[in-house]
Amino acid sequence: MARGRAMDQEPAIAAFFDVDYTVLSVSSGRQWVRYLRRSGRMTWSLWWTFVWLALRYYLGLLEFPRASAKLTAMIAGADEKAFREETRRWFEEWVRPYIAPGAVERIAWHRAQGHRLALVSAATEYVVCPLAEALGVPDYLCTRLEVVDGRLTGRVVEPPCYGPGKVYWVERYAAEHRVDLSRSYFYSDSYTDRYLLLRVGHPVAVNPDPRLRRLAQQRGWPIERFY
Repeated sequence: MARGRAMDQEPAIAAFFDVDYTVLSVSSGRQWVRYLRRSGRMTWSLWWTFVWLALRYYLGLLEFPRASAKLTAMIAGADEKAFREETRRWFEEWVRPYIAPGAVERIAWHRAQGHRLALVSAATEYVVCPLAEALGVPDYLCTRLEVVDGRLTGRVVEPPCYGPGKVYWVERYAAEHRVDLSRSYFYSDSYTDRYLLLRVGHPVAVNPDPRLRRLAQQRGWPIERFY
């Protein structure tokens, strides 16, 4: 009988949050670059690779699959457990202080409404997982790195959680958890997230980049600031 009642319940409403410049007031990727520089592990070649990719992203020319493959190849062969421990320490010092106050308040509001909560980010679980734990957010969807025999292979589990890939992972999540996307929310700062913003019933532009601001104004989406 209880099982029948569960099946009769309405699909859930979810609130999905992007990470960089939305839940965080910084880019976690840039924080990692700064960390590598501070620790003396940043070569000029690696530095210019990051600069070039950042410029292409700003210009809207970044091909994320190729960029992610280039970056993850740099850690191919690394011990996954040791890398996770290092990134935990990095998160506490270099990322956690930049959690946006407005994001904390909005997450609390959705929690009070009984909505499901999830972070959705192109970043890897090495930043998204500890961030979700720090916020008390139970679920997260992110770009995952392949691990074989305890070592990072340098490959990404397809598809990366970026652009249309975010829609893929969110739709999969919605099917697994009976989430009604037409009544759900997504908060993001980036025009690259327009695919998922268009997919949910309540898109919200947060600290938007210029192209997302124009799109939000054209479509009448709310525009907010979290920091």
